[in-house]
Amino acid sequence: MGLFVFLPLVLPLSAWPVARLAETRLHPRTATRLLTAVAVVMAGCSTLCLALLMVVGTAQLPGNPLPDGWSDPEVRAAVPHDEVAGRAAIPALAVVAAACARTLWRHHRVTYRAHRALAGVPGSTVAVLPDGTPYAYALPASRSRGRGRIVVSTALLAGLAPAERRALFAHERAHLTARHHRHLLAAHLAARANPFLRPLRTAVVYTAERWADEEAARAVGDRRTVARAIGKAALLAPRIPVPTVAALAATGPVPRRVAALLAPAPAARTWPSAFTSVGLAAWGAAAGALVSAMSSASSAVTLFLVLHAATPL
Repeated sequence: MGLFVFLPLVLPLSAWPVARLAETRLHPRTATRLLTAVAVVMAGCSTLCLALLMVVGTAQLPGNPLPDGWSDPEVRAAVPHDEVAGRAAIPALAVVAAACARTLWRHHRVTYRAHRALAGVPGSTVAVLPDGTPYAYALPASRSRGRGRIVVSTALLAGLAPAERRALFAHERAHLTARHHRHLLAAHLAARANPFLRPLRTAVVYTAERWADEEAARAVGDRRTVARAIGKAALLAPRIPVPTVAALAATGPVPRRVAALLAPAPAARTWPSAFTSVGLAAWGAAAGALVSAMSSASSAVTLFLVLHAATPL
């Protein structure tokens, strides 16, 4: 395997400039999908890298239940600096597993409690709550609680004009239709698996909101109305009233979103040209993800063959 086993751990650094270019130059729909896919692939590869290192590190511990052949010098030689990297990978992988499990548990807990609280509220797709705190969010569907719903308080509706209300509902409906909560949850899990992917998580939060903004503008037919609705909603509801996760509510940088809506609509190209800066960045991100996947697969196969040869029949 050599030093290539460490490559997936540092390759996410190459995605930092990609996140900035993609969120400003690509269509929000394309940027969200691209950045989410790159984050998931790189996070999976870095986690696999830690798992490979952990196997070597665990085999060195006294009293481990692994075959004795797994701690042979031939196996340890497959991983550079095995004494340090192998042992350090054990707590690192435990932290990654705990962080991802906590994120999934919190997401499930919040969505379950929200669905249970709204069980008696009338309305199949929209739940209007008589609350003096202004807020609105898209509650995704769950396996046990039916389809998703738009949750909005009467205080927020009272502060918006009728056209702005339509823009608000169109925005939240776009979140449900495109299932943005999946992109956001995947990006958050990827950032938990590798901290170098946090810029991609931030970018996905922004591009998902921009995607919903553009869908709302297309549905309403007036970009300025959507911009006003976003600005007013941000001023009325500067904070989310209850504990939540990004898969339920994420606002992103409001001034940048308003400025983007006041500008012409972005071109809906599925993939940028390679002869532009954003095109080079996109292709670079795809190449980085591919190299990371190939490196992880090669290291996994190599270690499997080495361990198989060292394991007595």
